Amino acid sequence: MPRILMAALLLAAALLQPAAAGTNPPAVVRAEYLLSLNGAQAAVMQESFEVREGGYRAVSETHAVGLFALVQPRPGHVSSSGEVDDRGLRPRSYEAVRGGRDERRAQAEFDWSARTLTLRHDGRSESVTLPPGAQDRLSAMYQFLFLDPQRLRELAFAMTNGRKLDHYRYAVGPDTAIDTPLGRFEVVHLVRQRQPGETANEIWLARDHRLMPVKMRIVEDDGTRYEQIISRLDMR
Repeated sequence: MPRILMAALLLAAALLQPAAAGTNPPAVVRAEYLLSLNGAQAAVMQESFEVREGGYRAVSETHAVGLFALVQPRPGHVSSSGEVDDRGLRPRSYEAVRGGRDERRAQAEFDWSARTLTLRHDGRSESVTLPPGAQDRLSAMYQFLFLDPQRLRELAFAMTNGRKLDHYRYAVGPDTAIDTPLGRFEVVHLVRQRQPGETANEIWLARDHRLMPVKMRIVEDDGTRYEQIISRLDMR
């Protein structure tokens, strides 16, 4: 079940506007998400995010549940670390792996001074040009905490999963409200502006919780639907 982890981390990155001057994003976040595949619960994701002394570290652990655990018994581990500046997160390193000897381990190294992104996967290494504001698939989630909701109109992004660098664009829909295991949230709704053949993607950001993502949905061309919804949240 390797696609569950991929679906959980497919989020926006490289946000256009930083947080307004004088705001203070949380220094610590602990979150848990329930992941489903075509309506059936498939996994639980537990995450931590911390900012300390000008840097950050984020860690995500995904554990399959039920019958899905028979197919994918090894947990997925994703980590991202880097610096924090006036525009938010500036990743330095990213890694996605299942188990200690995972042959599909993927890594990304961000060299901002040389404007180079180095991708390592499947025994290969390649370098591509690093766009300004690029994120990885884990730092992207927490970059939302540094966004000014009053200036949120459209998002453009560059994002890597350690295997490739993709470019995305999201439109901002009307505010709405959604129900979650934690209760009802007033949210900002993002919808991916996609080309034929690309996956559909929606993200819901909690307006009263620093635009923390509380729900994500991916629908592939064949109709396969992945959803990720918040089940625990501690921000301080």
